Amino acid sequence: MTKAIFLIGLAATTLALAGCNQNPLKVQRSACPAVAIPTHLGQLTRFDPPQSRNADAIEMTAQITDLSSTCVEGAEYLSKDVSFTVTAQRRQAGPAKEVYLPIFVALAQGGNVLVSKQLTGVMLAFPEGQLRAEARGGARAQVHRSAVTLPPEIQARITRERKADEPDALIDPLADPQVRAAVRAASFEVLVGFQLDDASLAYNIGK
Repeated sequence: MTKAIFLIGLAATTLALAGCNQNPLKVQRSACPAVAIPTHLGQLTRFDPPQSRNADAIEMTAQITDLSSTCVEGAEYLSKDVSFTVTAQRRQAGPAKEVYLPIFVALAQGGNVLVSKQLTGVMLAFPEGQLRAEARGGARAQVHRSAVTLPPEIQARITRERKADEPDALIDPLADPQVRAAVRAASFEVLVGFQLDDASLAYNIGK
């Protein structure tokens, strides 16, 4: 398993608005970043010859699966451990072969701003005579607790308990533009995907 560890000393948070088990009108917020595989970056296709895009020229396909994460909350830092599986299939079952696939782990702010990016990868080992290979990978993101705290007035609006007879009981706090803007500015995701060249990305988009 290839493991990349990177420390993020920037504001990082994700909003999880959901009904509380005890009180469906109470909103909860998680400080740990969410994790996701960006669209078009969770699959990889290699061709032989490389410039071909014909189906019969596909040499290998791979995909990132089983993306999971855990959050460890310390007194000063929040640590986000991310793990994933890369599965691959080659066109022909030939001799034993190792293939290295580069993977990025990035921090994105507000859904569209790239804050940082770390390159890692996995080594796939195809056994002799076998078509499939699999490898595990992972990463760690560490965030300072003070950086994930929303302003007190915003936090109060999000976590305020609402009674059923109140006029705004069923109104999403994010309907308030001020709350929405503050949450968006403080919301981050850990993104995992293949490090693709322009041609490979264009192929995925066009599929």
